[in-house]
Amino acid sequence: MRSSVEIYDMETRTSTVVWETDLLVEAPNWSPDGSYLLINGDGLLHRIWLDEDSEPEEVDTGFAIRINNDHGISPDGSMLAICDRTLVGQSCIYVLPAEGGMPRQVTKNMPSYWHGWSPDGKTLAYCGIRDDIFDIYTIPVDGGDELRLTQGEGRNDGPDWSADGEWIYFNSSRSGLMQIWRMRPDGRDVQRLTNSDSGDWFPHPSPNNDKVLYLSYAPDVFDHPRDKDVKLCLMDMDGSNQEVLFELFGGQGTINVPNWSPDGGAFAYVRYFPENP
Repeated sequence: MRSSVEIYDMETRTSTVVWETDLLVEAPNWSPDGSYLLINGDGLLHRIWLDEDSEPEEVDTGFAIRINNDHGISPDGSMLAICDRTLVGQSCIYVLPAEGGMPRQVTKNMPSYWHGWSPDGKTLAYCGIRDDIFDIYTIPVDGGDELRLTQGEGRNDGPDWSADGEWIYFNSSRSGLMQIWRMRPDGRDVQRLTNSDSGDWFPHPSPNNDKVLYLSYAPDVFDHPRDKDVKLCLMDMDGSNQEVLFELFGGQGTINVPNWSPDGGAFAYVRYFPENP
């Protein structure tokens, strides 16, 4: 499997390859200062500096060496959120300094899969599996009790905040196929945004608060696997003006986490290449 980390420019509607590798890498975050992309691979985090022609550098994550593709950067760029199972055997959310360091545990209940950071930097949003039920939760970044926002209406996953803090966007199978929804940060005012014949996942609102990027699978694909023909799609914040930007071979690892540039003019993603194209 070959991985290609790429950037899509919203104005020119073209992509540029940032880094290619024979390793499996996933889920690019874009730093708030615009200087680097953060990716995961082989259980670790790596930083790709965008102004340098060099190999990605490994981020020191202490004991956490079984990190998955649910990770992100705080709005002020000072902290990282990761999901790791080194110590407890299940995905647990930790935070650590952005420059690297020893992780601090945030979630007591597991498994928990991080997906979003509130614009004020105080709260994390994530998917938690409790008694085999997938729901959306939030928790203070300093730890404490988790707040359950959905109540088992199908499978709920992929929460990400709007830039104004007014909405949490997420994907849910409550209507049958996985579709894109949004709700208030306290779980009220749930609204369906896509009504498609595809499986829609991982909504990411733009920092300009004008567009939402998401990934679509064919309707017969269950969950969000890798190695599939998928589409990257765009819509307005209220679900209108839906369009397909382009198709690619990807899926799991392509845009699992917030991936917009700080100015909203571009986004990062990962494309994969089959062994026998």
